[in-house]
Amino acid sequence: MAVWLKKGISAEDDAADVAEIRSVVEDILADIEKSGDKAVRSLSKRFDKWNPKDFKLSKAEIEDCMKSLSKQVIDDIKFAQAQVRNFAQIQRDALRDVEVETMPGVVLGHKNIPINSVGCYVPGGKYPLVASAHMSIVTAKVAGVKRIIACAPPYKGSPHPAIVTAMHLAGATEIYALGGVQAIGAMALGTASIKPVDMIAGPGNAFVAEAKRQLSGRVGIDLFAGPTETLIIADDAVDGEICATDLLGQAEHGPNSPAILLTTSRRLTEDTVKQIEKQLLVLSTADIAGQAWKNYGQVILCKDNAEMVKEADRIASEHVQVMTKNNDYFLNNLTNYGALFLGPETNVSYGDKVIGTNHTLPTRKAARYTGGLWVGKFIKTCTYQRVKPEASAMVGEYCSRLCDVEGFAGHKAQADIRVRRYGHKRVA
Repeated sequence: MAVWLKKGISAEDDAADVAEIRSVVEDILADIEKSGDKAVRSLSKRFDKWNPKDFKLSKAEIEDCMKSLSKQVIDDIKFAQAQVRNFAQIQRDALRDVEVETMPGVVLGHKNIPINSVGCYVPGGKYPLVASAHMSIVTAKVAGVKRIIACAPPYKGSPHPAIVTAMHLAGATEIYALGGVQAIGAMALGTASIKPVDMIAGPGNAFVAEAKRQLSGRVGIDLFAGPTETLIIADDAVDGEICATDLLGQAEHGPNSPAILLTTSRRLTEDTVKQIEKQLLVLSTADIAGQAWKNYGQVILCKDNAEMVKEADRIASEHVQVMTKNNDYFLNNLTNYGALFLGPETNVSYGDKVIGTNHTLPTRKAARYTGGLWVGKFIKTCTYQRVKPEASAMVGEYCSRLCDVEGFAGHKAQADIRVRRYGHKRVA
């Protein structure tokens, strides 16, 4: 049976502020729906101290942002986007339209149709998350989305040059320096100056996540993204230094980011905890990472690999780093995770920033029923059917009887008229 050597904050305490966030977001969205641009501007001034003449960046403003960056930074952004674009294209190529004659005279098919417009949110208040521009905008572009709005909050009083550059290079058709719930609301509900979109994508803080939740159904959303989560599955194949580094590397996302070590080695648990204490003395983001580890960090000791799989599937973490003597065992047996990182040679940071897989992933146990953002999220798979007369009469007889069982007289009539009109054309 698994043993908790360190537990995090209780689920009850973790959820204590959810009701307050829900109420605040409800009021903000209602204000945007009622007052449009006026509300958006007021909220931007209130939350971001940001009141530009126009939230939409001009071509000249975008060019100025790009000119302010070094060639190395731009080349690095282009490299990361090339990796994301390449893998997204591989995924897109795996989706194919189908058309097949399932019975004589009955042709069924489906088409993969890109969503027409998407709003991509890129967080940038605490950290300028340049990589989020790659993950949503590049992927939507590969999917074939025609109109892609990109929003990011101002960073220290102005649009962040690297975020704006990444948005532009990724293929955004409109770029706005606008953050928070006001950005999500403006894109989803629309204002006089911002035409609404069909879908919202991209991560954000608890208020952004709640706004997406409340707007789901009125627009599509990619995922309900909560605080970043990381789970390390390890045995004595690795040491505490690398485990500590990988745990703190994700804990720095926020003070409520869960970081969990799942292991069969008591020696590794002791070594990892010591290394965490040591690294927190020098890590520049220790104030955030340390708080996350204190309140949300866990250490779980298991008897064998099978028990680690069971616990990992129960946790259903966003990121799962596997560093064991038999990594393929976990690849072949784990079922609940957002993304898997196999072996000490890779890590979550690669996935977050540059390697090509998408970093927008399910949190709060959503990995039980969904994967992360990928090109297919921006595509609707829509079916169609085409039927010859004699086949219509044959299918109609079955349909008529089944409609009668259900008491659907109108449905039955739809079938019956075709049996009458096309039945004489049937071949015996």
